[in-house]
Amino acid sequence: MDINVEKELSEQLRQPETRRAAFNRLVKEMSQPLYWQIRKMVLSHDSANDVLQNTFIKVWEHLDQFKGEARLSTWMYRIAINETYAFLNKERTESLADFTDLEDVMVQRLYSDPWFSGDDTARKLQEAVLSLPEKQRLVFNMKYYDDMKYEEMSEILGTSVGALKASYHHAVKKIEAYVTADVF
Repeated sequence: MDINVEKELSEQLRQPETRRAAFNRLVKEMSQPLYWQIRKMVLSHDSANDVLQNTFIKVWEHLDQFKGEARLSTWMYRIAINETYAFLNKERTESLADFTDLEDVMVQRLYSDPWFSGDDTARKLQEAVLSLPEKQRLVFNMKYYDDMKYEEMSEILGTSVGALKASYHHAVKKIEAYVTADVF
């Protein structure tokens, strides 16, 4: 979202008479980028929609706590990522109760997802990404798929640029090793 639009929306969100209209515009502007950020982590369309809805509920409930120290979109990405992690932790807990591995569950979701139209190579890449620890997977998705700058990622994740570069580097090496393991 354009920084000038964010500033305008931030001001409108602070005013009771314009808050609801500004929030509706914010939902319209941010739904797609947040949905895809969430979707890359949870894989399921329905789960991504649930997490996105929870994200917007949290944003609405905590609008008074947004002080404008960060960009509005950055703040919303943080909330979306926290909601995504909460969802994945809940899934992990349920998987442990069922004695199944969350990674296996996620791979099965990938294969059964009617929205996924990739070929075998794309599926192999997605499996490799799913094998990463959550933080590395998030950093990889933000950099590789969203082409986000490290500085923006640093603001969203509250991590240094150097640490993000290292996470991305390790993620790429692990993905390369995963993808090439079955080739030879």
